[in-house]
Amino acid sequence: MQREAVLFKAELDQNQATARGQRTLRSPIGCVGTGLHTGAKVSLTLHPAAPDSGVRFVRYDRPGCLPVPARFDRVCDTTMCTALGDPGGTVVGTVEHLMAALAICEIDNLLVEVGGPELPIMDGSAQPFVFLIECAGTVEQDRPRRWIEVLKPVTLKAHGKYARLEPSDRLILDCDVHFEHPLVDSQAMRITFDPESFKTEIARARTFAFAERVEELWSRGLALGGSLKNAVVVSRDRVLNDEGLRFPDEFVRHKVLDSLGDLYLAGAPLRARLTARSAGHTMHNKLLRALFADPGAWRLTGGSDAFDKEAPARLVAGA
Repeated sequence: MQREAVLFKAELDQNQATARGQRTLRSPIGCVGTGLHTGAKVSLTLHPAAPDSGVRFVRYDRPGCLPVPARFDRVCDTTMCTALGDPGGTVVGTVEHLMAALAICEIDNLLVEVGGPELPIMDGSAQPFVFLIECAGTVEQDRPRRWIEVLKPVTLKAHGKYARLEPSDRLILDCDVHFEHPLVDSQAMRITFDPESFKTEIARARTFAFAERVEELWSRGLALGGSLKNAVVVSRDRVLNDEGLRFPDEFVRHKVLDSLGDLYLAGAPLRARLTARSAGHTMHNKLLRALFADPGAWRLTGGSDAFDKEAPARLVAGA
């Protein structure tokens, strides 16, 4: 299969974007689904939140536990998903698809109430979460949006994988995947962030798995809730889902989706270019940690002075 590169250009006026206020939901909304890895039924409710409060997760099945901020420094596991946790042992897993939906819908402040250790996987994409957000409606708040601008390149390399953040006046995601599989092989996509194009071109891309690896994942206690209803499953010679693929290059589009969700754990939208070669959740998180460990590599614009003093990057940088 030929390596495929796709470029979408966004015409978004960055000055207008910067001037826009923060956003939250107009009203609460919820859903029920299955955890991809636990296989358990779990309910999820999205609640409006105050300006400058950010995105927070709370486990209502654990009375008295404090909300866990959706931040890179709270990531506690990156095995087949991105999971957040706190020192008390509260864990919320598989947050990346919801975080991608929040990035696409430009939601800054939200309280996510979940009834178990993992978010529901829904159909394996971010589209159901985008639908929930649009059903609830959004409101603009009386505080300016915060942005994190990357000021100099940060690069990671490990085990044949590569990830780099570098300065840009907008978010650009340049990702690829490579698998020794005839139906996937190498796929690449370069796309400039724009909410509307991401809703149609990225949000619908589903997570995927290879049929020959399913039993191995089950033996490790992973993907216990996986099915053809919530993942693309590929055998050696065909896609097992009756409806086939949503896009010819759905695999790399889902990698773009995961990248967007993981990067939104920076605590605010990034202005940067991400180049990711066969990178995954682990490298995305390490890249953010490396970025924020260098005070000269980034700056926070917009928002309140109070948030700036508590910026998660300062925790890593030791400021």
